[in-house]
Amino acid sequence: MEDVVSLIRTRDSFYLGTASRDGRPYIQHRGGPPGFIRVLDQQTQAWPEFKGNRQHITAGNLSENNQPFIFLMDYSLPPRIKRWGRAEVVEDCNTLIPDIRTRPYYARTERAIRFTVEAWDENCRQYIPSLSAETELINESKNSKARIAESEAEIAKLRRLTKQ
Repeated sequence: MEDVVSLIRTRDSFYLGTASRDGRPYIQHRGGPPGFIRVLDQQTQAWPEFKGNRQHITAGNLSENNQPFIFLMDYSLPPRIKRWGRAEVVEDCNTLIPDIRTRPYYARTERAIRFTVEAWDENCRQYIPSLSAETELINESKNSKARIAESEAEIAKLRRLTKQ
């Protein structure tokens, strides 16, 4: 379970599925800075709802049918977590997530969603592409360049020593 909590706390996005009272499905990507999904306890998590396209379909669906589904992906690692539960829209997100305004992010927070897990499962990673985030690639590139520079300096030093 700690692996699941760790995965949730590091996500910068996930997919949220809701359905209307009539059962019409709707899926929406949710994103924010890493750690925007808060784990309140083993069964409860919450996240801010940032200002978006002003359609409010998710909020409308949750007012009619409070049984959403979330799918957490890590495209660079094996875990894919599916969670079913109950959710509610919380208009005063400062009460639910007191430090929400202390974390800098460009989007305005409109409300929050509290999600209570009723069931979860790990998803098979078969057929899911392995992708790396741009920041990971940039860091790997910087590290590689630093190692190359060190190696080139060592080679130059050894060449100077062998010429003596």
